[in-house]
Amino acid sequence: MAEAQQMLRERGIQVTAQRLAVFGAVAARPHATADDLVDDVRASIGSVSRQAVFDALGMLTEQGLIRRIQPARSAARYEDRVDDNHHHLVCRGCARMVDVDCAVGYRPCLEAADDYGFVIDEAEVIYWGYCPDCTTTAQTTAKEQQ
Repeated sequence: MAEAQQMLRERGIQVTAQRLAVFGAVAARPHATADDLVDDVRASIGSVSRQAVFDALGMLTEQGLIRRIQPARSAARYEDRVDDNHHHLVCRGCARMVDVDCAVGYRPCLEAADDYGFVIDEAEVIYWGYCPDCTTTAQTTAKEQQ
């Protein structure tokens, strides 16, 4: 908690119980949706408005303290891993999301075939597929239907 307070203060952000609770909730449950985080924050500090949590998520994202990820056809999710250029795997079955490290040693994801004059500083890659649990469940269901 002291580290979160320091990070907020270093950016000139007023430290509040709601902001600390939101920051802590994101750290405790990476890739959670805003709705999940509202529940977590309420469990942590009691009564807090949904809007206060959304405002804190927006401000923390804007300040670069957390990252907002929004895979296609999915609610936005939040994480506190912001210091690298990692990617994500998303399960089509259960929507589980996990981090995937980018190539180590160089940044191939930032070297587009044609940059159209853009100065690229970040790439966001999302891999889609089925997690081991959903793959096993689908295989079991297929066998039972035979």
